[in-house]
Amino acid sequence: MTGQDARVPCPRCLSAQVPGGEALSALLRQWIGAIPEERRADEAVRRARLAACRACAHLNAGTCALCGCYVEYRAAHAAQRCPDAPGRWPA
Repeated sequence: MTGQDARVPCPRCLSAQVPGGEALSALLRQWIGAIPEERRADEAVRRARLAACRACAHLNAGTCALCGCYVEYRAAHAAQRCPDAPGRWPA
């Protein structure tokens, strides 16, 4: 093995970028797809939320250290908010 141990999860990554996270990422896509369209955040909002999560010190291998959620799933719900105080997601 060379360089950094590839088995160590990246704390700043979302599920697909975490080693072994492909299966989790596929499951999250299924869960997000099951959210009724009228309750789902639009793509621009979801991307902005995930960008804020990627820059947050509380992101830990695709989960939020404050609430324990999978940030990709939480970001996909229109009515959800960032659990930090103050929240990091755009209003």
